[in-house]
Amino acid sequence: VIDAKSGVSGAGKAATARTHFCSVDSDLVPYGVGSHRHTPEIELGLSPRRPSLTFVPHLAPLQRGISETIYVRLEVLPTAGDLRALYRDFYAGEPFIEVCEAPPELKDVAGTNVCRIFPHVDERAGRVVLVSAIDNLMKGASGQALQNANVMLGLPETEGLV
Repeated sequence: VIDAKSGVSGAGKAATARTHFCSVDSDLVPYGVGSHRHTPEIELGLSPRRPSLTFVPHLAPLQRGISETIYVRLEVLPTAGDLRALYRDFYAGEPFIEVCEAPPELKDVAGTNVCRIFPHVDERAGRVVLVSAIDNLMKGASGQALQNANVMLGLPETEGLV
């Protein structure tokens, strides 16, 4: 299950009453429940076998940012230390991924190309919980494009981004 909260800038290019900031102020609106257009690409990105998942984004009264809480059931639950070590090892050397000791806040990634991830083991419920935060106007758009262009041109990945 992926439960995502997105600011109005992440709700598409078209200006609608729903994406007008005054309309979403003091509200939280789920959309694309069971049919969001990004669900197939998320499933494919997870595994070529395309595991089934539920993705429910919510439009939040925020200018920018995406905060996601992801719930995963595993056959064998890792220890909290092993899970954090797995994430730290996997993302070691990645300049724009930070593995955190506490859930990340959107204000901490605003204006950056950084994705912060908090891996957590919920032993009581028997699942892994991942919390992530990005600035969708940077990491989700222009920053990601510049990062990819840097890689394609053989430049340092961080050129123009730090």
